Amino acid sequence: MKNSLSWSYPIAVTDLPPDGVELTLAPNKEIRAELAQLASVLAVPELAAKLKVSPDGHGGAEVEGRLEAAVRQICVVSLDPFDNRVSEPIAIHFAPASAARPAGGTIDVGLENPPDPLIDGAIDLAAVVAEYLTLAIDPYPRKPGAVFKPPKPDRDKGESPFAALKKLKPRRGKA
Repeated sequence: MKNSLSWSYPIAVTDLPPDGVELTLAPNKEIRAELAQLASVLAVPELAAKLKVSPDGHGGAEVEGRLEAAVRQICVVSLDPFDNRVSEPIAIHFAPASAARPAGGTIDVGLENPPDPLIDGAIDLAAVVAEYLTLAIDPYPRKPGAVFKPPKPDRDKGESPFAALKKLKPRRGKA
């Protein structure tokens, strides 16, 4: 499995207009195949992310939007492949590396997530989309209508499971 993608869409925070920028990322078939391998699914037939990137006024930026995708997975019940829909909101804050790292190296575990660090003053929107897609995929997908039917015990012989075990147990006095 590859740890990095060939897909990249960097956007420099200093180049953002004051009102931000809206864009749609829709990778091609080859990139979706890489994403499928990264996410451990059969395929990613569809993927589009509509994003708005806005400067935060402190050298960072906010990325908000929605990811819509279809991922081909194996049903955990029937073992049939099927396309599973993914719809995930995206909301992430980026700050300069010095501001993203807390003083003293400790992280206050509060209700709000700390900002992610900017790398060389830019945000790789493709990496953001890939991360949100991977985290949104159902690890135990169930095809619509798939129902688990437990196997029925073989009771036609009139024996209990313990009777079969009793036959295996050596009798006293016989070795």
